[in-house]
Amino acid sequence: MAARTRRTADADERAGFFAHQRPAPALRPLVAWYSGYREAGVPPATHRGLPSPYLTVIVTLDDPLVVAAHPDPRTPPGSYDTLVGGLHTGPALITHDGRQSGVQLALTPLGARALLGLPAGELSGLDLDGAEVLGRLAGELRERLLEAPGWDERFAVLDAVLSRHARPTRAHPAEVARAWRRMLAAGGQVTVSGLARETGWSTRHLNGRFREEIGLSPKEAARVVRFDRVRRLLQKAVASGRRLTLADAAAECGFYDQAHLAREFGALAGCSPSRWLAEEGGHGSELFRNVQAGAGDGSPDSVA
Repeated sequence: MAARTRRTADADERAGFFAHQRPAPALRPLVAWYSGYREAGVPPATHRGLPSPYLTVIVTLDDPLVVAAHPDPRTPPGSYDTLVGGLHTGPALITHDGRQSGVQLALTPLGARALLGLPAGELSGLDLDGAEVLGRLAGELRERLLEAPGWDERFAVLDAVLSRHARPTRAHPAEVARAWRRMLAAGGQVTVSGLARETGWSTRHLNGRFREEIGLSPKEAARVVRFDRVRRLLQKAVASGRRLTLADAAAECGFYDQAHLAREFGALAGCSPSRWLAEEGGHGSELFRNVQAGAGDGSPDSVA
């Protein structure tokens, strides 16, 4: 049944199709968004799974997800029908041979207990087979997504299954939730001492409880939030044709200067901003030649 439905769906969907949707309102404190993707007949490629403020759940549709390198280098390469990943501070390298399809869920760290049954801290830096975390639900979810005839129906399946599966849990400490939301609202431009003052906790106590519930220390999380903001800003600038210097992007997103942005991008993405944009944009080096300019000639780096 699933295979027959999948062939019908493939006939109705063009290669290179992407869909994006927010979950049902009741799930939004737990899941930020759903994203569906299907590509076929494209050149084989490697994609960087970058650090972000969200845990990742991926459910494949046709071919397994092939992870050539995990954020934790001690984890061997592997292929997955479903995958659950915690917050991390390094890239994953995901390869495909010209076709890939699946659904990705962006889980909020504060939603991990309700949907995964454990705090986000227990998944920090890890990529795990979905069945190790979700048990039989991982297989059920994939089967039902395979049976759905289109993206609207797949997203409806996610709403139904997650709403049924979400369980009441021990509440997060209000101080951690407040510190996390403050960090997101500020785009990572916060200090640990400032968060500690706002929560009324000591810096040491905040560090411990924050790492347990979120999966990163407050300092690490601020780096990831700031990085996520600047890489999205750069990506949008390229997509819209807006000219944006890296120095301006650094200032807008709270980096000390362009050099600080470049160092952080290298540490968190494993490459320079120009290389990442070229890889993800698929436009080749010509579009991004101005990003690379200026390293030694005094001219500003820019995108677009």
